[in-house]
Amino acid sequence: MIKSMTGYGIAAFDSGSTKYTVEIKSLNSKFLELSLRLPRIFSDKEFQLRNECNKQIERGKVNLSITIEQQAGVVKAAGIDTALLKNYYEQLKAVSNELGEPATNLLQLALGLPEVVKYDEETLSEDEWKVVEKTFNQAVAEFQKFRSDEGNVLEQDLKYRIDIILKNLKLVEVEEPKRVPVIRERLNSFLLEATNREAIDQNRFEQELIYYIDRLDITEEKIRLKTHCEYFIETLKNADANGKKLGFIAQEIGREVNTLGSKANDANMQKLVVGMKEELEKIKEQLLNVL
Repeated sequence: MIKSMTGYGIAAFDSGSTKYTVEIKSLNSKFLELSLRLPRIFSDKEFQLRNECNKQIERGKVNLSITIEQQAGVVKAAGIDTALLKNYYEQLKAVSNELGEPATNLLQLALGLPEVVKYDEETLSEDEWKVVEKTFNQAVAEFQKFRSDEGNVLEQDLKYRIDIILKNLKLVEVEEPKRVPVIRERLNSFLLEATNREAIDQNRFEQELIYYIDRLDITEEKIRLKTHCEYFIETLKNADANGKKLGFIAQEIGREVNTLGSKANDANMQKLVVGMKEELEKIKEQLLNVL
């Protein structure tokens, strides 16, 4: 069973006074690229969250965000250092007078200067963290379900394209025996054009024809291609199926298809091989998004 690297999960808990929301989004990537957006109150939990993501998400370009919404009456008011504010204001006013500039918005400027507005340091209680942790796990569960559902769609598409390759392989087997008479006739025509019929040694001609046909033999390639395709389908069904392993098998399929094409020496077989290559490219594109 495969999973997609594309995923989305969201979960929320509302206590009445505070609402915690955890959202997870991911796209495909060779490695785990994790981006966290956390309130300052969770700064000491970042390492723990990263470890959990490493274990549960594995790969992908992942964005994890946790937000806290508090009711208006619950939000703590900010404090103002009035002495520092006055000091800043007087300095700004003095500079304004010295430069002959209008003294407008000095209070607003002073309020924006360092340490004027102070916020009480928030701390995260163990009970609050347990709530957030539970919400995080719910979001991950939704995220994994999304990945599994997307993986099912990918799996059906991959099976469909492997099936087309196998069907084309059967058609190649139908076309393959037709090559020998055509090759025989073509070589015989070349010889007749180059010399007269009496000068042709039929025994030698047959020997050379057998040698030539043997070089174009695709029996091993057909067997290996069929085996690789069956292994690909088998791997899709495994519980530990993964995109990298499937990618390696797809490379082996590609090698056999390319060899078939180089040995085909027949227009109809070449068309079938081109069809295989087309499906294989689509398979490779899909595998980029498989976990």
